[in-house]
Amino acid sequence: MIIAFDAKRAFFNNTGLGNYSRNTLHQLFTFYPEHHYWLYVPSKRFKNKFTIPKEVRIATPNSWVGRLFPSYWRSLLINSQLMYEKPDIYHGLSNELPFGITSTKIKTVVTIHDLIFKRFPQWYKPMDVKIYDRKFSYAAQHADMVIAVSQQTANDIEYYYNIPSERIRVLYQSCNPLFFNYLNKTDIDAVLSKYNLPSKYLLYVGTIEERKNLHRLIEALHIAKIDIPLVVIGRKTAYFTNNVLPLIEQYKIQSQLHFIENVENSSLPAIYQAAKLFIYPSLFEGFGIPILEAQASGTPVLTSTGSCFSEAGGPHSAYANPLDSNDIAQQLTLLLNDKERRISMIEKGRAYAQQFNDKQCAENLMKVYEQLLSI
Repeated sequence: MIIAFDAKRAFFNNTGLGNYSRNTLHQLFTFYPEHHYWLYVPSKRFKNKFTIPKEVRIATPNSWVGRLFPSYWRSLLINSQLMYEKPDIYHGLSNELPFGITSTKIKTVVTIHDLIFKRFPQWYKPMDVKIYDRKFSYAAQHADMVIAVSQQTANDIEYYYNIPSERIRVLYQSCNPLFFNYLNKTDIDAVLSKYNLPSKYLLYVGTIEERKNLHRLIEALHIAKIDIPLVVIGRKTAYFTNNVLPLIEQYKIQSQLHFIENVENSSLPAIYQAAKLFIYPSLFEGFGIPILEAQASGTPVLTSTGSCFSEAGGPHSAYANPLDSNDIAQQLTLLLNDKERRISMIEKGRAYAQQFNDKQCAENLMKVYEQLLSI
């Protein structure tokens, strides 16, 4: 079987979509090496380098127009190249397929991660909403099979784009296997020292934007009078200046918060493992991979009710209404005062995370490919 991928995010994106692309490809390379994998990328000037077997083919634009206009190649011109090279399947790993790809007669799969911009367009620039909607709707409507990363996302695809449920498959993500490996104290301390972190802290991971809801977590810490430092890992947006910073100044807790950007992926397991509690108060997600990373790392999780959070967090995480700072505060207090419960959450949460392992994810995806070719 020859499986082609839109691999742009794997080589050019450091975070969510890039991690999903790299993990998915690594899983297939590892557990199904008998197949042929072609990675289509607009350029070889990679921002990210990850290990790929020498048998894996990297395909770039085969025309000067494609090389000069890489985005145009990825969204349209690539069709002529695919028609000539004839892979069995083309998989868009990040919400998109080339416009007009049905003309190639190649079987197609697209992974759609979320439709948050449809539910909450106010969180996006109007032009971005139009662009995303055009790309996502085309991909969902023309793909032979649509992969959703959660049941929540599957429901949204069916509702917003009227896609029949029989053309949608829910395939959960895995997280990087590094998170399942417990580190020794020396290695953890080295990472904490590198980023100048305290020995005891609460942890938040995610872009500092309105949807991630950091300001209500800060309100909750103030309400509950929790003086444990909070480590915040994520890129700052205007929301930080407008909503988060005023609270920090109002509550005079500058010394209690530690903000870090651009943390190396190899350092994240140690930061998770050293945390007393991981808090993810997001309002809405496609899946919520940091929840899984925390559980795999053996860190108790407090996250939000609703959306897909119970799918990622399972029955052994704690949940609070993300719109209610008092509820977040109450759940924080209960968890921090109940050591036995936290120990139980660590053991059971880590066991829950094991089902999202690489082998199972690769097997689930390969079944989709095989089913598609049998139709």
